[in-house]
Amino acid sequence: MSKRFVGKVVLVTGGGEGIGRAAALAFAREGAEVVVAGRHPEMLHETVEEITALGGRASCGIADVSDHEKEDARAIVAACVERHGRLDVAFNNVTELGPDEPVAEISESTWGETLAANLTGVWLSMKHEIAHMESNGGGVIVNTASNIGAQGMLPGRGAYAASKAAVSTLTQTAAREYIDKGVRINAISPCPLGRGAKVEEIAETVLWLASEEASYVVGHDLVLDRKTAL
Repeated sequence: MSKRFVGKVVLVTGGGEGIGRAAALAFAREGAEVVVAGRHPEMLHETVEEITALGGRASCGIADVSDHEKEDARAIVAACVERHGRLDVAFNNVTELGPDEPVAEISESTWGETLAANLTGVWLSMKHEIAHMESNGGGVIVNTASNIGAQGMLPGRGAYAASKAAVSTLTQTAAREYIDKGVRINAISPCPLGRGAKVEEIAETVLWLASEEASYVVGHDLVLDRKTAL
């Protein structure tokens, strides 16, 4: 069976652990050159080492994509293009769950930090990813939302739920705006608590959405939680 991402360059933000690491490994197994980005260098280097140990190709970049003043989102896309000449797929996976607090008890700083990490970071990443892809023949973007946002299923996570619901809406809007320009955008909504799906299972869904097999899927937020599907 041929590998689906041979010759493709893939950027994974939040690639140092969890779903991001699993996706980075899965993309590398399918032949992609992978760049993982995030705020924790030790974790990113571990991901790169795991990929290279499997015979894959990977590098990393330290970046806080939610910080618009540092322009890390722009810089990491530029680094991908400088290193590899292109960017074909982006998986925007940075996620901050935040504290467990009722809505009226959420502090302004917690609210701002959670929305910056989960929403502003995705918007800034897409802003620069789309700009490159639109000018270079297209590409695919997958964003991580959450079924807490889609289903409103967990009290005590108001800031997280609001930010992830907004990611879903942002994804759908951007998908409609850019599909005619060759950029295909979707989201996944895994469950961060409880048994929704293993990270490897979620990673396989990300790869499917990024592949030609899903070329007809646009603007979809795919909920990955067997409990809500029953």
